[in-house]
Amino acid sequence: MGSMKMEDMSLPALFEQARKIHILATDSAVDKETLRKGCEALQQCEEMISKLGLFSSNETKEEISTTNLKYILVPFYLAELIEKTVDGDRIQILKASLVKLKEFLLFCDEMELVPEGELETGAQNTTAIDKRAKKIARFKRQRAAESKLLELKERKERRGRSTRAAALSTPVDAGDDDVLDDDGEEEREAWLTTISLSICKALDLMEMLTKEEEMLSAIKEKQEQEGDTEISQAVLEERAKTVEDWHRNASARARYTKPAAPITCATFAQDVLEGRAKVSQAHDHKHQPVMFGPASLVGGSITSERERIAAQVFQPGHRLPTMSIEEAGLKEMEMMNKWQERTAKMIEEANSSWHNDKWKPRPGGADDDEDDEDDEAAQDKARAFDDWKDENPRGAGNSKLTPCG
Repeated sequence: MGSMKMEDMSLPALFEQARKIHILATDSAVDKETLRKGCEALQQCEEMISKLGLFSSNETKEEISTTNLKYILVPFYLAELIEKTVDGDRIQILKASLVKLKEFLLFCDEMELVPEGELETGAQNTTAIDKRAKKIARFKRQRAAESKLLELKERKERRGRSTRAAALSTPVDAGDDDVLDDDGEEEREAWLTTISLSICKALDLMEMLTKEEEMLSAIKEKQEQEGDTEISQAVLEERAKTVEDWHRNASARARYTKPAAPITCATFAQDVLEGRAKVSQAHDHKHQPVMFGPASLVGGSITSERERIAAQVFQPGHRLPTMSIEEAGLKEMEMMNKWQERTAKMIEEANSSWHNDKWKPRPGGADDDEDDEDDEAAQDKARAFDDWKDENPRGAGNSKLTPCG
């Protein structure tokens, strides 16, 4: 029933159904039945394209109509779906996928859609430098095509929103021909960009499948020569048992193994990584400043004034460090710890009982009597000073100095 229904479908409907399955298979994993339907739909598209004679080797890409451009992608979509199938011999699957990829690339090359030099396999292109340059150029074209497709999609969405808004605001449709022309040009540009992107993906996929086919063919040939068609179950069980025993012994040793002290010196860690030192060696963060010029030849054993002056030749103009970064960090940590201890001690003293009690009034009658006596003496003194101010008003002592006094 499904095949009869597929035969009754039109070419655009078949291609759209296969394209949706291809997008779904590219974004996520799909089941075998969906892959089978996609391959059948694309094979049916190939038969219909061949019967209708949509493409000819005598025409160029400019002569292909915008409606038919998308059907160039049928072999590429079929190659990717065939590669994702898991049933059957993997080598035969790879060969079938490679056939469709080559068919797609050769037709695109005839239409002058493939960049110059991509399909050349001469001796001058076998070096690693040429391959790397070709891959970099292909990656740049792929990124540019993806950005172009995203831009065209956003432009189409904006035009659709503006068209709907204009249709709601104006009762008479104006400028429909211009909109259709723009849509046609953008659709053609979008399909050409999609074909360019698919060419980059097809070239990468063809390289990967070719290497996989060579590897599997070599393994199969070696197995046929040795007479072993597959790895025996006993060998697999033995390897699994060996791995389990190793992990079990390692976990048992880890219980009684003392972990090594962490390396806190960057210079020492670099020495360990480069093989100049061992982890077990002691390290006390002592680093001598780097010596330049004749000082490095003297080696620190300066015995005369002449050697001292010679050692200062070609020295850097700035002051050399007297300690390493690790030593400075340790000193700062030590200073911070001392400051925290001192701060904590001051806070404790501020909150202690003797500090608060010395401001409280002392209990006992003697102290109260002394305070009362002090208060009475102060009051008598204040009263006597008030009386004196009453008898001697301000400025009274200078009355004889005034001219009219």
